[in-house]
Amino acid sequence: MAEQLLLENDEKHLTKPLLAVAFLASFGSSMLYGFNLAVVNSPAQYIKDFYNETLVEDYNWTPDEKQLTVLYSLTVSIFAIGGMIGALLVGKLVTKYGRKGTLVRSTVLVFIAGALLGFSRMCRMPAMVIIGRFITGVHSGISLSVVPMYLGEIAPKNLRGFLGLVPSIHICLGVFIAQVLGLHELLGKEEHWPLLLSLVVFPTTIQLMLLPWFPESPRYLLIEKENLHATIAALKWYRPKGDIQAEVDEMQEEQRSLSSIQTVSVWGLLMDRSVRWQVITIVVVNIGMQLSGIDAIWFYTNDIFSDAGIPEPYIQYTTVGTGAIEVISGMLGCFTIERLGRRPLMIGGFLFMGLCCAGITVTVLFQVHEPCCQNVSFKIIQMWVFCVFCVAGVPFLITAELFKQSHRPAAYTVAGCLNWLSNFTIGFVFPFLEMSLGPYCYLIFCTICLGVAVYTIFIIPETKNKTFMEISQMFAAKNNILKEELHSNGHLKMAVMNGYGTLGRHDEK
Repeated sequence: MAEQLLLENDEKHLTKPLLAVAFLASFGSSMLYGFNLAVVNSPAQYIKDFYNETLVEDYNWTPDEKQLTVLYSLTVSIFAIGGMIGALLVGKLVTKYGRKGTLVRSTVLVFIAGALLGFSRMCRMPAMVIIGRFITGVHSGISLSVVPMYLGEIAPKNLRGFLGLVPSIHICLGVFIAQVLGLHELLGKEEHWPLLLSLVVFPTTIQLMLLPWFPESPRYLLIEKENLHATIAALKWYRPKGDIQAEVDEMQEEQRSLSSIQTVSVWGLLMDRSVRWQVITIVVVNIGMQLSGIDAIWFYTNDIFSDAGIPEPYIQYTTVGTGAIEVISGMLGCFTIERLGRRPLMIGGFLFMGLCCAGITVTVLFQVHEPCCQNVSFKIIQMWVFCVFCVAGVPFLITAELFKQSHRPAAYTVAGCLNWLSNFTIGFVFPFLEMSLGPYCYLIFCTICLGVAVYTIFIIPETKNKTFMEISQMFAAKNNILKEELHSNGHLKMAVMNGYGTLGRHDEK
């Protein structure tokens, strides 16, 4: 009977409630991350001019070009510092408030940041721009981990890949919107850059109005809160026509396998030998993704195209074209991941990204003598961008899949911190790296991409259409853990209720 129910669950279709919550959670959170990554690219010179003008008139200090570059690099990279702090808060927030509850409560940060950014020029305070960027980073650090965690937990296993990459599409969409609105014909004028930076409040307002009406993650409700009634209600809401018996059984099997229903700390995660290779894997894929050049594309698109020989008047339109490619590649990754699987997508993506980075170095060097290479450079950059965004969301999905409920918040904290630390490193260092190494700086990205591809080939198993317990068992041999040790939580007493599996003592009352 259990096997038949599981088979029925494998054939679950995407329901309207699942699709609605995936798009709403991503629209007000993940899209803002993409928007904030790219929005500083177009008005870069205006922001530098504002800093220079204010420092000269109000503080009698005339900064040179290098000092302005440092200030602007700080404005760009402070977003990542905020993101890292937000990532450190994720474990405690999702344990206390739940996945949906954390997303709803974190929206207050966006409104504070929007006000600081929007009124910074009027108040003639450069610090408001930097602080506003920092606060938006904190929000993005929280949401970038919580959204894929939430969607990964509400999705049936055969749709986990698709729903897990919906945030990736919205990140690309956010980048594209920032690039379009940053055109000189729209908000890319000197007087409009504070408005451009503060537009983040509008998607968040829509999310705040609608998301509270959606249910919390069923896995959180059952495994961490031991509330079977709420779990069943949430599952029925997300799967109105489906049989939820097998999913309840699978969650309770995971609950019984935990030595404690308490969330593991970051230190506990790092010291737990039963998840050693899972931790190493999220370290490799998250650092590898950020150091593949993805952040350089977002932060310094105009500079990259300028180095590739694109004429100055066409750079802003070329940037928008790149944003469109990002959206298309994100959608392609979302719709193919359940067909191709995680491993083939990552291996192919990282290998091709490495080759593209090497190609950029070669063509930029040649275009000094051969102007026709400018077109080749542009095409290679387009292929690089396409590959990057096909796999951009996979590290967040993999982080959700490799860990059981007790370890998942800590895993997202670790992955998020590494993600944002790498983001900060590229955001702050890339301009100086580019000045000192020229086109050879792309060879660093090439080496990292090829290294991640090799690691994926030899270490990471295919997780497509597997339960969280099955994935843990796949890593058992690598971690030198007997599969029997992954089960058994004998001290947890159970009782049958309403025909839906078993129930912890909390709900027996």
